[in-house]
Amino acid sequence: MAAFLLGAVLLIVQPQIVPSRPAINSNAEASQSVQRELLKKTSQKNDFKENIHSNGSCQQLPQTIIIGVRKGGTRALLEMLSLHPDIAAAESEVHFFDWEDHYRNGLQWYINQMPFSYPHQITVEKTPAYFTSPKVPERVYNMNQSMRLLLILRDPSERVLSDYTQVFYNHMQKHKPYPSIEQFLIKNGELNVDYKAINRSLYYIHMQNWLKYFPLDHIHIVDGDKLIKDPFPEIEKVERFLKLSPQINASNFYFNKTKGFYCLRDSGRERCLHESKGRAHPQVDTWLLEKLQEYFHEPNKKFFELVGRTFDWH
Repeated sequence: MAAFLLGAVLLIVQPQIVPSRPAINSNAEASQSVQRELLKKTSQKNDFKENIHSNGSCQQLPQTIIIGVRKGGTRALLEMLSLHPDIAAAESEVHFFDWEDHYRNGLQWYINQMPFSYPHQITVEKTPAYFTSPKVPERVYNMNQSMRLLLILRDPSERVLSDYTQVFYNHMQKHKPYPSIEQFLIKNGELNVDYKAINRSLYYIHMQNWLKYFPLDHIHIVDGDKLIKDPFPEIEKVERFLKLSPQINASNFYFNKTKGFYCLRDSGRERCLHESKGRAHPQVDTWLLEKLQEYFHEPNKKFFELVGRTFDWH
């Protein structure tokens, strides 16, 4: 009887055997922790789920994001990429990772902004403000460390002029006055380097932030200037980067002489970008344009060294 009681006691105090699990690095553990917190937050409102349609399609997190840059040609890139049958693109800019009100809604809200797609399709969203927002790279990484990122860039000086042009026309449409570009570019007789449009064109600064979280082979840089002049070769490169079958071809593009840029042809249907695209830039004095180009010379060199590639910029 004593032996029986001793055995029972030993069974009670013996530690439970817990199944072992493979070790994961601290970064991955932190990433999963953030995701769990986001999922927990969304599940308080409604269970986290992929919304499934009766035809087998569903809303899911994107596998690819066009992260920028603003006025680099993100809309053109998305429209051209949408010619591929294996791409499902979100129609509007989601601003999930850079707008706090949206980010606080959690991943379920983000999924709800996505298009319905089939299992073989890649879901894509584009928000050009992501590239220059310091907090976005880490947030994207915490959601998906394997994310494939598309970045489209133009000559920094030209991008500054496009940036101003967009804001100028937005004010004009609302019948609001807006200062000339010279008033933004010049301060105390010198180039105003505090002008936000100039900061957005300092690509190497923003790229450094992304490379803290994603390797360079996860970020494909599209040449926005070449995309305007000859879009097909640039889209071919994007197809290869996303490991898509080659479905887009040269016949999908035709030059519209009236608009002055390439439009798209899909299954016999022709469509062009919105009339707000391709607007003429303001006239800028030659000396000021040269000053702008001179300012970007060194930052451009640093960017070329960072990504191991050069671009035909002034």
